[in-house]
Amino acid sequence: MHRRPLGRGRQLAALAAIVIVVACLLPWWGFGGGDGLPARSGNAFEGSGILVFFVALATVALLALPYAAGDVPVAIDRPLSFTILAVIGWLGLAIRAVDLWALGALGLPDRAPGLWLAGLGLIVLSRAVYDIGRERRV
Repeated sequence: MHRRPLGRGRQLAALAAIVIVVACLLPWWGFGGGDGLPARSGNAFEGSGILVFFVALATVALLALPYAAGDVPVAIDRPLSFTILAVIGWLGLAIRAVDLWALGALGLPDRAPGLWLAGLGLIVLSRAVYDIGRERRV
């Protein structure tokens, strides 16, 4: 059985998914901790940040699908599928960032490393989408 090689774009998409999952576990917002106030923080599993986590899981599933199907071509394994996932991820991140900004909890990378790392992961995923779109069709 001949398996399709994992191209550069799909390798980048796998790396982006790993980075995004790690980013979802880190704090996305934080405040307090000074003047006797307790420190408060939250991660991606609040609000629209959960979309970013689901995008990472769907990316992994989309990468594994052709290998799980065997030699049968999978119709959903197209650049458009990866593009839709990247757009949903960016929308989830943008909506959450606007929510945090409105609450005054949007912080720099030292207070909200997960939010910034998720943005980096989505940048890598966007580049992966570009590379997948430029790959030669099999």
